[in-house]
Amino acid sequence: MQPIFVLVHSPSVGPSTWQPVAEHLRAAGHRVRVPSLLDVGAGAPPFWPRVVEAVRDDLRQAPVDSPVTLVAHSNAGLFLPLVRSGLDHPVTGSVFVDAALPARTGPTPVAPPELLEFLRPLAVNGRLPRWTDWWDEADVAPMFTDPTVRQTVVEEQPTLPLSYYEQRVPVPGGWDDHPCSYLLFGPPYDDFAADARERGWRVAHLPGAHLHQIVDPAGTSRQLVELCGTA
Repeated sequence: MQPIFVLVHSPSVGPSTWQPVAEHLRAAGHRVRVPSLLDVGAGAPPFWPRVVEAVRDDLRQAPVDSPVTLVAHSNAGLFLPLVRSGLDHPVTGSVFVDAALPARTGPTPVAPPELLEFLRPLAVNGRLPRWTDWWDEADVAPMFTDPTVRQTVVEEQPTLPLSYYEQRVPVPGGWDDHPCSYLLFGPPYDDFAADARERGWRVAHLPGAHLHQIVDPAGTSRQLVELCGTA
């Protein structure tokens, strides 16, 4: 039985960042789920249990014996070990796409100190602007080639609390007891790709900006299938 691709978006953006890839995978005959994490930032910390529950809830429609391949983009990579440990479905593979990696031991901070230093002055009443509003237009524009897609992605973004980025995410022991791989788009995630190689994972490179999956969904889909060996 082919696994279900579970495309997990960063809580900083929304599920539309995976929809073009989902469409390509479905057209190629794959089963795909794109759980929404848009409500993760609601309420008080810790936030990571809401990530796990959102993925679990989305998979309730699939038989519990259906294998899944977890695919995490950006800081969703930090939650992947918890998602893997929290699912009843068998996980046959995990792919980190231009993603942060969980620490090898101990909890992982969502944001390094230098990012928190940048974010704290942006917060108003403890809540941050939308992710694309953090950056200059010169940084944002290259991530989008289609103005309609850009509008959808931008309008969908949540305004997360600063405390989301201040949290430390647990890393369950033995979570990587299955094939893991990494798909790199480009800097600054090349350091994470190097770490993935050191861990013995398969690593592929599809050059592009951080949201390259919406620019080249066909190429991203092919890389995911090749990395997972599910062609």
